[in-house]
Parts: sequence; C-alpha cells; structure tokens
Amino acid sequence: MVSIDGTLFAQIVNFIVLVILIRVFVYKPVVKVMHEREAKIAHSIDAAARDAKEAQELLTKYKAQLEEARAEAQEIVDKALKRAQDEYNAAVNNTKQEIEEMKATAKKEIEQEREQAALQLKGEIVTLSLMAANKVIAANMDSDKNKKLVSDFVDKLDENKLGGLSC
Repeated sequence: MVSIDGTLFAQIVNFIVLVILIRVFVYKPVVKVMHEREAKIAHSIDAAARDAKEAQELLTKYKAQLEEARAEAQEIVDKALKRAQDEYNAAVNNTKQEIEEMKATAKKEIEQEREQAALQLKGEIVTLSLMAANKVIAANMDSDKNKKLVSDFVDKLDENKLGGLSC
C-alpha cells in the first residue's frame, strides 16, 4: 500500500517547482523561439511572394516593351522598304522620261537634218540642172527662160518627192 507521509508532499512540491522551472527556463524560451521562427518564416514567405509578384510584373513590363520594340522595328523596316520602292519607282519614271525626251530630241534632229539634206539636195539639183540646161540650150535661150525651166523641173520634183524626202 501506499503510505502518505511527508515525502509525498515534498515530491509534489518538487514536481511543481520542476514544472515551473521548466516552464520558465525551457518551455517559454522554446515557444518564444518557435514563434519568432514562425514569424520569420511567414515574413520570408510574404517577401518571396512580393518579390515573385514584382518579378512577374517586371517580366510582363519587359515583354510589353520587347513587343513594342519589335513593332517599332517592323514599322521602321516597312517604312524603309516603302521609301526604297518609292525611290526606285521615281528613278524608273525619271529614266523613262529622260529616254522619251531623248527620243523626241533625236526625232527633231533627224527631221531637221532631213530637211537640211532635202534643201541641200534641191540646191544641188538646181545647180546641176542649170549647168546641164546651160550646156544644152546655151546658144538659143536667155536667162529668164532658164530660170523658168529649172523652176518647173524643181516643182515637178516636189510633187514626186525626191528619194522619199520632202523638198
């Protein structure tokens, strides 16, 4: 059987003192360290969440800036291509215009040279005709009749167009 004597009370007091000492010197500091660690971990998790959110916002911002830069680059390339095509078209049109002007100038020069050649040929024909007529009818004709004969001959040549040239 169990005897209740003074040692039981001493053991109970010792036990209560031990519990109080453990509570004061061990349990409270351990609980305090646990709460501090829990708070520190919660703070770290919050900071990590904030950092992740900021990183995501920065990533979104950088992606938007990158897309904007790509769009601007494409716009610049498109403008450069359009400008190059416009300059090419302008150069082609200028060249065509210059060629047309050169053709027109050449045609005018050819026509002038043709007319000059026709006049020169007409003059040579008149001279040759006069020389031939002078030899043939030198004895019996006067100079007015010679001029009329040559003029009639030249007028006849104008009607027939000498060598495809207009006189």
